[in-house]
Amino acid sequence: MSAVTESTPTSTQGTGPKPAKRKGLNHGQGRLGLLLVAPTLAFLAVIIIYPLLKAVQLSFQKDSGLDPATGLFVEGGNAGFSNYTHWLLQQCGDTACPPGTLGAQFYDAFWVTIFFTVVSVVIEVILGMWFAMIMNRTFKGRGLVRAAILVPWAIPTAVTAKLWYFIFAYDGIANRLIGIVGIDPQLWTSDPWAAKFAIVIADVWKTTPFMALLILAGLQLIPGDVYEAAQIDGASKWQTFRQITLPLVKTPLMVAVLFRTLDVLRIYDLPAILTGGAGGTTSLSMLVIKQIRNGFHSASALSTIVFLLIAVVAFLFIRFGGADVVQRPPSSKKPKKRRRDKDENTDKAVSNAVTGQYFGAN
Repeated sequence: MSAVTESTPTSTQGTGPKPAKRKGLNHGQGRLGLLLVAPTLAFLAVIIIYPLLKAVQLSFQKDSGLDPATGLFVEGGNAGFSNYTHWLLQQCGDTACPPGTLGAQFYDAFWVTIFFTVVSVVIEVILGMWFAMIMNRTFKGRGLVRAAILVPWAIPTAVTAKLWYFIFAYDGIANRLIGIVGIDPQLWTSDPWAAKFAIVIADVWKTTPFMALLILAGLQLIPGDVYEAAQIDGASKWQTFRQITLPLVKTPLMVAVLFRTLDVLRIYDLPAILTGGAGGTTSLSMLVIKQIRNGFHSASALSTIVFLLIAVVAFLFIRFGGADVVQRPPSSKKPKKRRRDKDENTDKAVSNAVTGQYFGAN
């Protein structure tokens, strides 16, 4: 009897209900967050995802028009990949596209767009870093300087293009200035090389303030103690810039480069107003607009190609360039060895820079 009595509590304890787990502080926030952003996601799906999918669908259809064999009007139909081969292989039907047609201009527009992107972004990075470091200093009238630098960015692109159109006129300010040093007047809006650099100059003038603003935000996050320690250790200005400023401002700098690269890859309004495509300055976006007037389905294929180009560039910047604009919460999983080693090396480099190992401390 006593044995049964003693065993009863043991069996009851083993088969009883388990105690409920304590809910964390963040319990239910994920579901609430999803409900809060659901209207925005639905709105973006309507105005972004649907047009994108519709453009891809139309790119596989033929344009309506006259059938050259029968002379009758046809609605179109399935085109397969012919719209893509029209641009990538420069095929107009079964033959190569004649010179001067839109299909024959694809690679010219592609390389012109790449030229605008590389030259403009490189110049804007250099000038943007310089302007940001000036605005980051403490001096009398700093607010006025910041406002003056940001003025070109606030001007609409169409107004900027028209402004520089008058500057680059044959009897405009640009030719008068270069005439002072003995250079002949240039055809800035029609000469092949002069027109390209005219677009680059106008684009750099307008968007360098945007680059400087993003870099300035990164510079203001660097503690002043780091620069004081480097100055005490005898670091020169170039060593301080190379060992402290550049590593600590890398992420904002790469984000700025990413935004500007994606923006220039789809450049349209500036060259369209400034040169109208003269002198071989037709960009890919300008080619899309020209093709829309001749055939919407073929233009959809070209716009899809441009979208894929921009998506690949953005992926490369985010994956390998460090331009990750999303701040992820800390994860419980162990980081990958490669990323962990990279972070440790970065911390070690910053620590060595502060202690003066790279500066030859006195």
